Amino acid sequence: MSRFFSEKYSNLEAYTPGEQPKDMQYVKLNTNESPFPPTEKVIMSAMDAARKLQLYCDPECTVLRKTFADTFGIDEDQVLFTNGSDDALNFAFMAFCDESHPAAFPDITYGFYPVFAELNHVPYEEIPLNEDFTINVDDYCGINKTIFIANPNAPTGIALSMEKIKKILESNPDNVVVIDEAYIGFGPGSAIKLINEYDNLLVTQTFSKSWSLAGGRLGMAIGNRELIRDLNTLKYSTNPYNVNTMTQAAGTASLLCRDEFEKNRRTIMVNRLFLIVKLRRMGFTVTDSVANFVFSKHPDISGEELYLKLKERGVLIRHFTKERIKDYNRITVGTIEQVNILLDKIGEILEEAK
Repeated sequence: MSRFFSEKYSNLEAYTPGEQPKDMQYVKLNTNESPFPPTEKVIMSAMDAARKLQLYCDPECTVLRKTFADTFGIDEDQVLFTNGSDDALNFAFMAFCDESHPAAFPDITYGFYPVFAELNHVPYEEIPLNEDFTINVDDYCGINKTIFIANPNAPTGIALSMEKIKKILESNPDNVVVIDEAYIGFGPGSAIKLINEYDNLLVTQTFSKSWSLAGGRLGMAIGNRELIRDLNTLKYSTNPYNVNTMTQAAGTASLLCRDEFEKNRRTIMVNRLFLIVKLRRMGFTVTDSVANFVFSKHPDISGEELYLKLKERGVLIRHFTKERIKDYNRITVGTIEQVNILLDKIGEILEEAK
């Protein structure tokens, strides 16, 4: 860092994104992107919007917000659109956490949570998952902290039921509970249906996964209008034009092409089951993922070695170095062709390891 970098960030450990290598063509199963491109209608909508790039984008995302509200049965002032869901999560740490309201989240979860806490000088607690990587709901009851839970969790893919989420909400009435639903498109029902019942619930989602718009950077926060008003205050104090014109158009068109995205979503879920079954037959331990990825380890090869050997063979998966999960890898569910290439390469590697 330079000699000018503020001391207040001297201990900040930045989030490490998944690899985006340029050295060769990979079967890319490391960053949980959709293997399916946007529809032609989405692409054309973004292209048409590009004709107006000399003008600022609509800071209120008026058309997109109305389309989303109509699609999901909420009011327009109950949703805020952001530059990816990371933007919404950062706003939540800024708005609802401080010395009197520390943050709490699992010890194994989305790696950006501790970064946002450190960035915003928020004290936080990392609550250990159970041995099987499930969340012990009782650990979150009545803790007087702002709670962040990825549901399904990352990188495990394991989800909490609505009843357990309700228990957390009801036991922390004076604290905001953020349910990060980046992968909800491949799992159980969304907590959006609870926002009128619990004024302390904030749901975040993204168009990066099931909506095939990772490169568009579109996320959202959904909650009661007072919470959304709080987040809007921060948005208009930092970057009012945070969702560009083309992304707004692409997001709106995606919502209007919902049937086509539903087909892709179901295909990924079928491929996920196929991958889990095949990996378990090969001797892998695999969590019960309901996301668009699986989390697995094998007794005969370390997570790092499998990751490196697959990379040598042109297949990228995600390896984590954290002690508790260093033997595991997270594998994005791709097309059936990509899944079969992955399985063939793993078979070769395991055969060599004998």
